[in-house]
Amino acid sequence: MCGLAGFLNPNKIDYNGNVIDIMINTIQSRGPDDSGHWCDHEGKVTLGHRRLAIVDLSSAGHQPMNSACDKYVIVFNGEIYNHLDLRDELLQQGVIFKWIGHSDTETILACIVTWGVDETVKKMSGMFSFALWDKESKDLYLCRDRLGEKPLYYGWQDDVFLFGSELKALKAHPSFLNEINRDSINLLLNFNYIPAPNSIYKGIYKLIPGSLLKLNIEDRNIQISKYWTIEKAIENQKKQSNIKTPKQAVDMLESTLKNAVKQQMMADVPLGAFLSGGVDSSAIVSLMQSQSKVPINTFSIGFDIDKFNEAEFAKAVAEHLGTNHTELYVTSEMALNVIPQLAQLYDEPFADSSQIPTFLVSKLAKEHVTVSLSGDGGDELFCGYKHYLQTVNLWNKINRFPLWARKLTSILFGVINENVWDHLFKLLKLITSRFNHWKNPGYKIRKGIAAISSTTVEELHLNSVKTWNDADALVLNTSSINVNALNRMKSVNGLDAIERLMTIDSMMYLPDDLLVKVDRAAMGVSLETRVPLLNHQVVEYAFSLPQQFKVRNTESKWVLRELLYRYVPKELIERPKKGFGIPIDEWLRGPLQSWAEKLILPERLSKEGFLNPKPINDMWKKHLAGEYDFGQQLWGVLMFQAWLEHENN
Repeated sequence: MCGLAGFLNPNKIDYNGNVIDIMINTIQSRGPDDSGHWCDHEGKVTLGHRRLAIVDLSSAGHQPMNSACDKYVIVFNGEIYNHLDLRDELLQQGVIFKWIGHSDTETILACIVTWGVDETVKKMSGMFSFALWDKESKDLYLCRDRLGEKPLYYGWQDDVFLFGSELKALKAHPSFLNEINRDSINLLLNFNYIPAPNSIYKGIYKLIPGSLLKLNIEDRNIQISKYWTIEKAIENQKKQSNIKTPKQAVDMLESTLKNAVKQQMMADVPLGAFLSGGVDSSAIVSLMQSQSKVPINTFSIGFDIDKFNEAEFAKAVAEHLGTNHTELYVTSEMALNVIPQLAQLYDEPFADSSQIPTFLVSKLAKEHVTVSLSGDGGDELFCGYKHYLQTVNLWNKINRFPLWARKLTSILFGVINENVWDHLFKLLKLITSRFNHWKNPGYKIRKGIAAISSTTVEELHLNSVKTWNDADALVLNTSSINVNALNRMKSVNGLDAIERLMTIDSMMYLPDDLLVKVDRAAMGVSLETRVPLLNHQVVEYAFSLPQQFKVRNTESKWVLRELLYRYVPKELIERPKKGFGIPIDEWLRGPLQSWAEKLILPERLSKEGFLNPKPINDMWKKHLAGEYDFGQQLWGVLMFQAWLEHENN
């Protein structure tokens, strides 16, 4: 794993000092082992790199790296798991290279020389982002892996084109304009993350997964093409699928996933895995241990609060498989110590509260290994979220009514604010105990009223997972913007309702929340993470399966569970899902209260001018009173405020 940065400077602006070294030093944790930069003789193109050596630890893997013919120079971040197969393919075609080392970067350059950029990226299997400069055509290429495991930002800032693995590298350039995009704050408070292609800064974008960007320095025209999209892959795989029986489904998954795990265990440094004791991580660790002659290193964290603690289950799975297991119990004091680091780690405001335990388990793993495999992706591929079924059931009910009637109902009931509904339910609770278990009734009813006007099942899904009911009123001088994934879903055909929800989550929540969370947390401690479930062949196979092999008798992830039960007894796995969260509601009323209150003081919010103080203050008071749990909603506001404080300092 590594970090890259660079810029195109068509006007040859003369910068004082070595700008590229300053840029790449901001992402030193992504690559503490080596650094380098390259600049063309005209001073128009500069590439920089930080290296975390995983495969080929020698100087032969140093970057930026030139092709043997000297036409190309590349900076690369990630791992290509099939790069030795690509070398064999070159040899079979009669192409002979004098290899300097055995790094995948050298392989990529040889493939590009032989097949060109477009064909090479289609053949690459792995997690990656790279910047490639063609010295002859004066073209810059930026590329990102299929599912978005590795990040890549880009954008024009005045007359300079900047790009890099993290925003902090771009910010270090003198031409960076540092203008906050208010519409991105709106997106953040809707989803607790900022979906691609947007970033928190105006003019700076995330490259969409599976994309190849081409920019000619002379005409400055950006062309973005898709070499892989999940929607096209699903369409193709469904046509080719010939899985008929449950045994076939499990056998094929075992073969495909086992091969992905084997490829991703390739490393010249110590390797391990995160283990929560759930289906996904237990399946990955099982397949790792089955292919290892020595005990795999596994890592988990726990909490003293039972509803969040899965450490005992992870320990039981580890003991059964015979792994070398290490666990850490997280206290509120540990969380407090992490919080000041979050703004620096995540670069832009990011509010998935499981970012805290993710950082802590990454830090724990780094004490023992340099590479860790994880089980991310199982829920999106195999229908693991309960709300998929709940959303589809709701859609089937409301879709019986015409859209105009639903929209009219939403408008009429939408004028009743949350407080009115809350007071009504307080009265109802005095009359009957039937409503005693209802938490946050006004908030939930308002959310439901807004959701019934959804035009598609995926729009209903996004409306149901939004954390704030009216982010437009919360963020000053902003408006709602279209979500890229919703637009892409318009061209997706041949999927049932549940598959549509899994698809939009794979386009949006998976790359922009889950993978961001893991990448930044792990890279913050120079730990490489790998995700076998997101091998594109595993993804394509998962989406080719009929729904009956994913959900059977209301049991989710059926085919993945059946694979796991070949290695781990069912009784060690069967239990209610807890997720990988923290007790954020309790902590905000306890050890985090004073920290939070300083960030959301009404006078502070008014002075900064981004957020409307009243709805935040009202929600905070309700939360502190203990009658309502608004931790997830408030966390988005708090993470923005903490990021803004870091930005201003």
